[in-house]
Amino acid sequence: MTEYPLIEAPITLVRARRIRSLTDPEPEALAIAGERIVDAGGWDTLRGRFPRARQVDFGSATMVPGLNDAHAHPSLHTSEDLYADLAPTSTPTATAVRDALAELAARTPEGEWVVGHNFDLSRTRDGDRVDRALLDEVSRRHPVLVIHYSYHAAVANSAALRAGGYRDDSADPVGGRLGRDAAGRLDGVVHERAWMEAYLGHGGRQALVPHPTLDTRVTALARTLERFNAAGVTSVCDAMVHPDDWRVYQEAHRRGLLTARVGMLLWYEFFRHAAELGMATGLGDEWLRFTGVKMMTDGASSGGTCLCTAGARGIQLMPDEEIDRTVREVHAAGSTVAVHANGDIAVGKVLDAIESAQREVAGNRRHRIEHCSMADTATARRLHGAGVVPVPFGAFVHYHGHNFVKHYGHETAATMCPHRTFLDAGLAVPGSSDYPCGPLEPLLALRSMTTRRAQDGTVLGAGERLSATEALHAYTVGSAYASGEETVKGRLAPGMLADFVLLDQDPLTVEPTRLDALRPLATWVGGRQVWAADQQGETS
Repeated sequence: MTEYPLIEAPITLVRARRIRSLTDPEPEALAIAGERIVDAGGWDTLRGRFPRARQVDFGSATMVPGLNDAHAHPSLHTSEDLYADLAPTSTPTATAVRDALAELAARTPEGEWVVGHNFDLSRTRDGDRVDRALLDEVSRRHPVLVIHYSYHAAVANSAALRAGGYRDDSADPVGGRLGRDAAGRLDGVVHERAWMEAYLGHGGRQALVPHPTLDTRVTALARTLERFNAAGVTSVCDAMVHPDDWRVYQEAHRRGLLTARVGMLLWYEFFRHAAELGMATGLGDEWLRFTGVKMMTDGASSGGTCLCTAGARGIQLMPDEEIDRTVREVHAAGSTVAVHANGDIAVGKVLDAIESAQREVAGNRRHRIEHCSMADTATARRLHGAGVVPVPFGAFVHYHGHNFVKHYGHETAATMCPHRTFLDAGLAVPGSSDYPCGPLEPLLALRSMTTRRAQDGTVLGAGERLSATEALHAYTVGSAYASGEETVKGRLAPGMLADFVLLDQDPLTVEPTRLDALRPLATWVGGRQVWAADQQGETS
């Protein structure tokens, strides 16, 4: 007879037509106490074991472990109330972009910033017309800035260029690039560190782009996390957190407004101060956690600025010595480094730095390379040997496949986001959206990972396809491994957190091309329903 520990918390029994627990065997039902699963097995068995338990039957739904986004940027949306939305669905043409910004300028006091975000050059008709000249048409009395969806580039009008300290004769800053017209005059486009440091406040400079109050940001964060919940996400890693963002998360946690578990990657410029305070990877609780230290070595894969041997060479954001020094310091301090590297050249530089740090200071840190978009079999083996976790994009082949082909050619595009290569090398592979740089929905990512079909129908690298089970593992087990939480997340089993999603169909049996058509019905985090499409379950 099985011996069970004494359970004092109220018990809830839950069941569905199918529980894809990612365990063998799959249970018919789960018993939940507090935030954890305490038992699993047959429905009648659990009812006998816990006769006074609350019972919830989800009927024909399929239950899967909570989906876990290993790399996204929820905090970027906490300023959205101040910005004009320039997504192609809102402003499909350059003229519409200009008009939306002009409307915002008309109600903004003279001299204050007018900012638009979510601009997508490749999906906006005549998008290349969104330059310094067009933004000067919006206003010459306001600094005007348009932020690219990738956050790797922006476009500034003349007033914004002056505010950033740029003139026509300015040289490109280290790790950045200033766009120029045929006459050599600045055209307003600012890439990578040229805009991050001048406008966002990286590199120790004061941010020029306005931020709302703490209360406004906390409210916006709660709204953003609800979008994640509606997509079935129960955990998310915010992949670039500054101290102000950290305070937003802390306040949301204090107010009980976190409806998804959050891991934070602290921007590397602030790590020394954190280390002096004894802060390291793992600090926090199961709702809000310090996951690691973020740094960036190259540009955007979809924007054509990743550091690679294919197409244009791209942009290296950090000099080699800065990469080596930062990785060494974070590793020696006992924290995880999470390095943005898309191109094969960038990935190689980061691996060199990690392997060097490991030779100097022993210790298992489970470092990460964010995106790792271009990696062949030999590189995958190096990653495995160094114990490094690659964190590839989930839906980018589908959503940005046309940009991959445009910037790097079809042959290279077919090898990008190499999920199969990683798995075959024995690596744990997480699932990530990079939202808002890519689509939020994990189910769309599962379709992309299993079909490798771009939006125009082109298949890019059929050999890199995953099975539906492998893709689901990425967004559950793999992402939990990437954050060092595989003992409490990723599967539905006793001892695990009671985080799960109810779907209207079974993702492991539907046709892969229909995975994004599956509908989340409800999302539970810590044994509590945090979102529902409508009222789910029958309670007795």
